[in-house]
Amino acid sequence: MSSDLRMNGVRMAREEGVMADSYTENLIGTLLAIFGNLLVSISVSIQKQSHVTLAGNKDPRQYYYTKTWWSGLMLMVLGEGALFVSYAFAPLSLIAPLNAVSVISSSILGFLFLREKWKAQEFLKRYILTFLGCALTAGGTYLFVTFGPNSHEKLNAENIVKHVIGWPFLLYLLLGIITFCLVLYFYKQRNANYLVLILLLVALLGSVTVITVKAVSGMIVLSILGPLQLSYPIFYVMFVCMVATIVFQASFLAQASHLYDSSLIACVNYIFCTTFAVVAGAIFYQEFNHEDVLHICMFLLGCAICFFGVFLITKSKRKVKAFEPYVTMDMAQGIPTIHNKGWAVQPDYNGSFSYGALENNDSVAPVPLPMDQELSVSPSPVSPYQPSELKKD
Repeated sequence: MSSDLRMNGVRMAREEGVMADSYTENLIGTLLAIFGNLLVSISVSIQKQSHVTLAGNKDPRQYYYTKTWWSGLMLMVLGEGALFVSYAFAPLSLIAPLNAVSVISSSILGFLFLREKWKAQEFLKRYILTFLGCALTAGGTYLFVTFGPNSHEKLNAENIVKHVIGWPFLLYLLLGIITFCLVLYFYKQRNANYLVLILLLVALLGSVTVITVKAVSGMIVLSILGPLQLSYPIFYVMFVCMVATIVFQASFLAQASHLYDSSLIACVNYIFCTTFAVVAGAIFYQEFNHEDVLHICMFLLGCAICFFGVFLITKSKRKVKAFEPYVTMDMAQGIPTIHNKGWAVQPDYNGSFSYGALENNDSVAPVPLPMDQELSVSPSPVSPYQPSELKKD
């Protein structure tokens, strides 16, 4: 009897130690993912500011000669490195939705870099959806981080091979390949250039990408902290699959960016990639096997709130349209108008030759015509009009 109690006590202590280790690793992975997404957002804003500054100052230098662009690149490398390492510590289903942090920080940084002056009413009218979306996304992030999967196994070569040859992943891989081939057929052969189809291809590839990224990252970190894992063939198989899927993802995203608005792509791509990443983590790494129904439902609720928040953020960006200074064929009470303003196309003549949205060039002296092209008004014996009448006309 006493030996049974002792064994139960040892088992409970071991389980508590494993739970504590999982909680610590989840916390490290979550903080690394948040830090990495923040760095990536800051780096993109810095690089964009470098391009804008060069264009505004009419600087003939290339962007890669500026210090700001290189500082942005270094921050991006650090951010991507932190994201890569985070997959080794936390579950895949917990890291993938944290890309919402990048959406929030990008919207805030974009607002700070604009430095526009607005009245209170105009400011709220323009940015109310952005702030509401950021609040919802932050609340959803808190929910899925709090109720996300807490179990995490050591990613050695033996465990990864066991997951690869397991029937759940083989069935998921077979269905994914069939779906990918069908979508690719409609996209290439039937010219179905729908955004949903293109980003569905990206998400299917992305589900394989996150599986391989987590495997490669986990084996590298485990090799640093413990036994070497880089001598196993499965590491190089995962590495090649990771690089190949990333390259094809970038290709499809580039094709989508030529056809659709970047804000719309960011919204749909976040929803699709997060959904497929969570499914891939649940099937390949079996991350929800030890979770109860309440935690799973609250995790899914947090993801849904994040999806809606990102939709509101990107929707407010798509509604913003700058003034386009060109003459349109719109008619307002029979008078052509300047786009978005309602000004008359033909301005009153005030001694200026500036017309519509063209630049005022009154200070430029007119170029004299050659002598053989000058218009001479001389009386003709056969013309019934006199020079004074022609001048008057």
